[in-house]
Amino acid sequence: MFQRLKQPIAGAQILFVAFGALVLVPLLTGLNPAMALLGGGVGTLMFQLCTRRQVPIFLGSSFAFIGPIIYSTQTWGLSSTMFGLFCAGFMYFAFSALIRWRGMAMVNRLLPPVVIGPVIMIIGLSVAQAASNMAMGRAGGAQLVDYHSALFLAFVSLATTIVVSMFARGMFRLVPILAGVTVGYLCATVMGLVDLGKIAAAPWFAVPHFTSPQVNWAAALFMLPVAIAPAIEHIGGVMAIGGVTGNDYTKSPGLHRTLMGDGLGVCIAGLIGGPPVTTYAEVTGAVMITRNFNPVTMTWAAVFAIAMAFFGKFNALLQSIPMPVMGGIMVLLFGTIASIGLKTLIEAKVDLMEPRNLVIISVVLTVGIGGLELKIGNLGLAGVGLCSLLALILNLVLPTRAKSHEGILEAQDI
Repeated sequence: MFQRLKQPIAGAQILFVAFGALVLVPLLTGLNPAMALLGGGVGTLMFQLCTRRQVPIFLGSSFAFIGPIIYSTQTWGLSSTMFGLFCAGFMYFAFSALIRWRGMAMVNRLLPPVVIGPVIMIIGLSVAQAASNMAMGRAGGAQLVDYHSALFLAFVSLATTIVVSMFARGMFRLVPILAGVTVGYLCATVMGLVDLGKIAAAPWFAVPHFTSPQVNWAAALFMLPVAIAPAIEHIGGVMAIGGVTGNDYTKSPGLHRTLMGDGLGVCIAGLIGGPPVTTYAEVTGAVMITRNFNPVTMTWAAVFAIAMAFFGKFNALLQSIPMPVMGGIMVLLFGTIASIGLKTLIEAKVDLMEPRNLVIISVVLTVGIGGLELKIGNLGLAGVGLCSLLALILNLVLPTRAKSHEGILEAQDI
């Protein structure tokens, strides 16, 4: 009996580990948490279909799209944003085709660390102000929650997340965000800042509200470059889980298949109104701790995620989380994302004394943090999308130091 229940229990545990980050993205961007659960579940099943269920990976909401979703929703609306996210999935297909055709060498040439590092930093830094405003209880220039109460809740949530991430052991170390949200929510309830009436009024079973995409090529052009960073992150995620299980998934089923599965999940999320999906490092950590390498575990996690999407009271509970609680989490989260970009540059030993590297990083950071927008007719490009494009172009056109030295030597010979 226990052997039959082993995989379902392990699947529920995987969903528990991924849950905090999975629902955090829709809570921060204003999307429906039920759609994140549904998108993550269906996306994982599609990934398994593309990879012949060989890779123990669960796909959850991607943090790389938080800032772009907020900007796009404010600029073009939710339906147009969903079309942009749907189109972003095709960037994965492009990478899949490129790797199948030329291997990883071409990808490394187009997207070296000097390109990926600053773009990842912008993903976190571009929405730093939004995180601070939420922590202070502000939105749209209005004070929605009492300032001192908001700061207290943000501090409690942030402090709990930090303590759990640094001092917890075992499985609990994998859920610092969930712990921070839980403690912050309990404090907010005691302070009377949670409307429990909406939770009581919510039905037990509720079909999630689907948001249909509306064709908007400006939103699509904005979102396409954003997918570069999570696509590269996906490759790292596949290599990481391969290191844990001892299997080389880049060869079998192959990176082209895993990228195709992830891209299909992103497209599906855009079609139903959920956030794009990506591989989760916390799930890889859970696999490493439990030593359960069976991909069937991820199938069960996906099934449980889909079932929870139709649990009305649970989704009402998620939507009742006060803004300052999420703001406190965001302060750490977005800074962490920026730190990962910096880590990418350090580990690759990118030489900032080389003029081309300094130019690429400086331009990307200034344009991204400064909010520069490029408009061509009715089309607009800004944020992570514009930074990704600029970094890509500068990396291709600027000469390396070796080429510059060659030119100097040739001039001296003349």
